[in-house]
Amino acid sequence: MRRRRQESRWIHRYSRWLLAGVAALGALETAYLTLVKLTGGDACPAEGCDRVLASPYATVFGLPLTVFGFLGYAAMVALATAPLWVNPDQNKALRQQLESWTWPLIFALATAMVVFSGYLMTVMAFEIQAFCPFCVASAIFSLSLFLLAVFGRRWEDWGQLAFIGLIVAVVTLTGVMAVYAPIRAGGNVNTANGQVGPPITLASGPAELALAKHLKDSGAVMYGAWWCPHCHDQKEVFGAEAAALIPYVECAEDGRNAQTALCRSKAKVTGFPTWEINGEFYPGAQTLQRLGELSGYQGPMDFRN
Repeated sequence: MRRRRQESRWIHRYSRWLLAGVAALGALETAYLTLVKLTGGDACPAEGCDRVLASPYATVFGLPLTVFGFLGYAAMVALATAPLWVNPDQNKALRQQLESWTWPLIFALATAMVVFSGYLMTVMAFEIQAFCPFCVASAIFSLSLFLLAVFGRRWEDWGQLAFIGLIVAVVTLTGVMAVYAPIRAGGNVNTANGQVGPPITLASGPAELALAKHLKDSGAVMYGAWWCPHCHDQKEVFGAEAAALIPYVECAEDGRNAQTALCRSKAKVTGFPTWEINGEFYPGAQTLQRLGELSGYQGPMDFRN
């Protein structure tokens, strides 16, 4: 019995370093995804990454969800390493206090993260219906942190630990459901006629409306996909009212009013968005000024966005 206890102590000795290491990896990943989200870059070659990052679930309180993930991982690093910065030979009492105080916080934070991550995995699988390797990796990080929090220390009262975990899980799940309630009620990713991207939040000015009408009248076409973040950015600069007027072709098979066959017939449409103007193809999101120049627009140029 004593030998088994001796052999099990290694995880207790290194648990804080393991927690810090896993959390640091999570912080790096979420920092990268935040940068991708803010700059409009491509997360990875897989289509699922862009679909997940472009979904309404990827934004909370107007900020990328990955920002909150980064803060959670950073907090875990701080809690895990806090006692390690104190020299036990110089201040043994402070180190012991930090050891005692931080473990319940580590467990509570790890529980909240694994519950939140589990909810997002369910959304990704059954609502967005896309595979994002980064999201799966983050879920694995969260689960690893939870297991390390549970088994990385000899807890004196497992019943109390389970009670704390249950309370944290219920509060976290309730908060998540409340935050995403508007999306599930009115802006769901799944619609009767197919899937749509996040709503356009900016308003259109007279110049944006005039340009959108001109593009429509001139026969210009924007080819895109509902999950494409660059397509959303392109519509956003037009504003909500003008974006509804621009000639848009949905190329994703599961998108609303999809015209996949038409998109495939256009050999030069190799990415999204792609504009077809006067028989020429222009890949990537374009500025409104550039679209005006390409289409021969002669109206007002004082664009608001």
